[in-house]
Amino acid sequence: MAARIAGVTLPPNKNIIISLSYIFGIGLTLSRKILEEAKINENAKTDSLNDAEVNKLRDIIENKYRVEGELKREILLNIKRLKEIGTYRGSRHAKGLPVRGQRTKTNNRTVRGNVRKTMGSGRRLASDKK
Repeated sequence: MAARIAGVTLPPNKNIIISLSYIFGIGLTLSRKILEEAKINENAKTDSLNDAEVNKLRDIIENKYRVEGELKREILLNIKRLKEIGTYRGSRHAKGLPVRGQRTKTNNRTVRGNVRKTMGSGRRLASDKK
């Protein structure tokens, strides 16, 4: 039986500590903390858990931690607030540029959408001209 927690189907053939990290907002550290609280071995496979253990995990995660939709909504509201009050960080979010002080002369192509604006990047080869 596939375990579903917080709207995410956990992969059945992986260790539960890794499977929990498929939920947005839960990493390895928080996963380890949750399993310790639920008294479940972190090396157990997801499909080997019984219904009681899955329900215990579900209760802990849903009652104590903000994950998935609720966390994403909170992040979007924080970014929206930064834009509305006119902070520098908010303006960087609005322009789609790096927010945390990274250099932009080079190394920000992924944030800008891999746009190449350098001199020779879009040129035809000499053999293709005519």
